Amino acid sequence: MARRMAVIGAGSSGLTSIKCCLDEGLEPVCFESTDDIGGLWRFKETPESGCASMYRSLYLNTSKEMMCYSDFPMPAHYPNFMHHSQMLQYLRLYVEHFELLKHIRFQTTVHSVRPRPDFSLSGQWEVVTKSRDGCREKHVFDGILVCSGRFTHPVIPLSSYPGIDTFSGECSHSWEYKDAEAFHGKSVVVVGMGNSGGDIAVEISRVAQRTFLSTREGAWVVGRMAGSGLPLDIMMVRRLNNLLLYLLPRSLLNWMVESAYNLKYDHRLYGLQPSHRILDQQPVINDDLPLRILQGALQMKPNIREFRGSAVVFDNGVMEEGIDAVVFCTGYRATFPFLPPSLASGPEGEILLYRRVFPLSLERLTLAILGLVNVTGSLMPVMEMQARWATRVFAGLNHLPPLAIMHKITEKEKKANMKYYCPKKAALVTDYIPYFDSLAKEVGVCPNILRLLLTVPAIGLRVLFGPFTPYQFRLSGPGRWEGARQAILTQWERLATPLQMRPVPELKSSGFSSWSLAGGALLIFGAIVFQKRNPTFLQSQIAWLASVGMSRWYSQS
Repeated sequence: MARRMAVIGAGSSGLTSIKCCLDEGLEPVCFESTDDIGGLWRFKETPESGCASMYRSLYLNTSKEMMCYSDFPMPAHYPNFMHHSQMLQYLRLYVEHFELLKHIRFQTTVHSVRPRPDFSLSGQWEVVTKSRDGCREKHVFDGILVCSGRFTHPVIPLSSYPGIDTFSGECSHSWEYKDAEAFHGKSVVVVGMGNSGGDIAVEISRVAQRTFLSTREGAWVVGRMAGSGLPLDIMMVRRLNNLLLYLLPRSLLNWMVESAYNLKYDHRLYGLQPSHRILDQQPVINDDLPLRILQGALQMKPNIREFRGSAVVFDNGVMEEGIDAVVFCTGYRATFPFLPPSLASGPEGEILLYRRVFPLSLERLTLAILGLVNVTGSLMPVMEMQARWATRVFAGLNHLPPLAIMHKITEKEKKANMKYYCPKKAALVTDYIPYFDSLAKEVGVCPNILRLLLTVPAIGLRVLFGPFTPYQFRLSGPGRWEGARQAILTQWERLATPLQMRPVPELKSSGFSSWSLAGGALLIFGAIVFQKRNPTFLQSQIAWLASVGMSRWYSQS
């Protein structure tokens, strides 16, 4: 008889958990409190308590090839950075393709998850659910996969701001924000500089009279595009680049990356620069924020010191009067009210997780929490790998080390992060590729790059030097997918498909030759010699060329 698994939530992690259960011969039952799949990616005009929420204009920060499920590539015609509605459509395609819908019970809320009296022997759980009509039902499960997400309970730190009770304007959280219509012609302060804070501040600045972005620490801001207009993650998240992080001095790498981004816009000049180095924490991904600052539509401000009626005083002593609204983009609290309170065994009240998956306070590790991790890459493939590992553990196909060893490993990982983060964040943060590979090794699907280079060099070279796409974890081992090689070979075609919508004519040859190159080098050498003898030589020549160019342009216009 198949072991029964409770999957809590039918979002991106819940859906792949259902499939992973089926792959390992387990019997999944998914409980979803709403009437549809999608979780975070299901847009609603009015947010529902206890559910994730997003704004209307949200576009993904990771590209489609980097964030898809490992055995289900995104449709080729999808844009590289999708609107949230297309992400939801992709999840629907996934559900239809793997026939997952019949395993989901909609409009059923999990009220409580508690270990059974014989938990130390059986590892079983008693789950109490409540249907839409209020009917309660008890179930017994052999394992629990918590996939309810961590963006459901917003944090609004009003008590930390003196004078907030005197503020006459409106206070809200990004969880409530849908669009900028309500802020038209107003003066608005956005608090918090994560990805949501940057997006919301930019959007509000297009309609508000004044927009201020208040940040305690600042942030490094990067765009979605790399060189030649290719997706940044496609170009940067690669095994070779990750290897360089370990081979080269970190200070040198920080200097190189910071210099590259400061060439686009000086973070110090724009009031963005934080105290940490760029590789020490996740950057903010935003294409428009620096431009809005340059246009004067958005002003950077330090942390708020206090409120005085409709005025806001910042830490640098500057006071802005006539503020109509404050939007707090201050994050979320990872809360699971249906779980036993004893799971939060950390010194800061956090849940200590082995490999960010299994709670260490349990006598029998038959419960897994997915997605409670911060990585510098796409979260969805990570959650899929977490689900693949957890379901194999529940099925008895993989075994965990003794509890003492798991505690030791967890504490070591947390200490390594303490120099960059507070204790709560340190328990969740991990390096993307090493963490992905560590889970893949547990499952038995980490690609053997040397073997691939020797046997299938076309694949091996792409895995080593190419983008860190999830398909490589379906090349061999449990869950092997026959289409993985083809998916790797055609990933650049899918990237290019939505861009190539217009025939582009070939440019005529300019007749450029090696003689032209040599002549150009001589001209540059001569210009340098003249510049040394006459310091104003280059400036005068540039001015002359500019005047000639402008006169020709005017004569042709």
